[in-house]
Amino acid sequence: MSRKIPLFINGEFMQGSSDQTLPVTSPATQEVLAEVTFATSREVDFAVASAKEAFETWREVPISDRARLMLRYQALLKEHHDELGEILAKDTGKTFEDAKGDVWRGIEVVEQAANIASAMMGETVENVAGGIDSYSYIQPLGVCVGITPFNFPAMLPLWMFPMAIACGNTFVLKPSEQVPMTPVRLVELFMEAGAPKGILNMVHGGAEQVDQLLNHPDTRSVSFVGSSHVGEHVYKTATAAGKRVQCMMGAKNHMVIMPDADKNAVLNALVGASVGAAGQRCMAISVAVFVGEAAQWIPELAERVAKARPGAWDDGGAAYGPLISKAAHARVLDLIAKGKSEANCLLDGSDCTVEGMPDGNWVGPTMFSGVTPEMTIYKEEIFGPVLCCMELETLDEALAVINANPMGNGTSIFTASGGAARKYQHEVAVGQVGINIPIPVPLPFFSFTGWRGSFRGDLHPYGKQAVRFYTETKTVTARWRYDESEAGKQPNMSINLR
Repeated sequence: MSRKIPLFINGEFMQGSSDQTLPVTSPATQEVLAEVTFATSREVDFAVASAKEAFETWREVPISDRARLMLRYQALLKEHHDELGEILAKDTGKTFEDAKGDVWRGIEVVEQAANIASAMMGETVENVAGGIDSYSYIQPLGVCVGITPFNFPAMLPLWMFPMAIACGNTFVLKPSEQVPMTPVRLVELFMEAGAPKGILNMVHGGAEQVDQLLNHPDTRSVSFVGSSHVGEHVYKTATAAGKRVQCMMGAKNHMVIMPDADKNAVLNALVGASVGAAGQRCMAISVAVFVGEAAQWIPELAERVAKARPGAWDDGGAAYGPLISKAAHARVLDLIAKGKSEANCLLDGSDCTVEGMPDGNWVGPTMFSGVTPEMTIYKEEIFGPVLCCMELETLDEALAVINANPMGNGTSIFTASGGAARKYQHEVAVGQVGINIPIPVPLPFFSFTGWRGSFRGDLHPYGKQAVRFYTETKTVTARWRYDESEAGKQPNMSINLR
């Protein structure tokens, strides 16, 4: 019998009572690894109620104690780093090295959460008017919700609940039902770190459970990462219900290659950034824009991309793993077929097989040249190991194409010219820019700052913006008199301080 994935509510793991279940399958073999039971409406209410009750005591815990919880948690995550990587690799199909990277990027955010005291300092101005001082406090919101996707089952939950809880909130996590095993282990280690019951809860489910959390009268904020279609629904529904919302959504990330760039650095960067993790990253480079004579490098790039073969998580020679599901596999193959009718197909990974794993969701490295913005493979986020190459004459043309794209998650430029790099970073309408860096995901003392159609909300995850997102500011204006009497003074009929 396969493992049954539990809910986690009020400090205890429990089996869900719903009849609605979903098998958790290996993307490489279709073996059933576990079974996840969706939470009932009553169980979702119980999770929120537990978080709400715990908030009344957790918000009063000294900030230094909250920071120490995060210190203990990050130590446990580091101690179990490889174990978590293996669970995640089996859960998602990622290679072991890629899975460990997923875990590590989450640990970095927990380390930042351990620095919460300095991040939550308010502001003070003495004597703003006669004998009057003003100062602000930063206080937690209440019950916060996190909804995470399949592709980063360690990093993305760790983007959310450690920062929220360190700020004094409590949390309900709804991880992807496709990859629930990694989040379960994250929760186990959090409790081992000494987390009080109720401050973190976890429920499983789909659209019904998500909508209940979005509309629940006792939830205050929603953090979401996932597809644009679902993200738009989450944003509209949750904001209509009065929640504070941040939605990280779809992407179409471009890498601009100038003729003066280091060719070897460009080609190596493009291989990993395009087909790494089977292209299932919201920051993957899916469009390479070759400017001028740099287009001559495309045939050599195809030779290098062709060597990136997929394989099982424990295959040390594999560059990436399978796609997450049969549905994702079919969608990517359909887009490749459309691409072959639109552009020049330099590499076709449609018929990829991996020895000993005939049922895996394999797609080989795929590459097109001569791509234009009107083509389906350009307009759609493929989310597979597919690289589209465009050939343009000038940097201005590249900027025009990229800025016309509705998405704005990440972009990069490879060049030896400081002037070109300066022009690009200033003029490109994308929130995260790499200069001779292919995937510019910032470290957690900054924030993850996707723009335009890649983001809904106004405060981004982790970094200083996450603290603002998970807190409210209370401003106090105070007068304390020591030796002056109010006797004989007249009422102040204006709003001026005196």
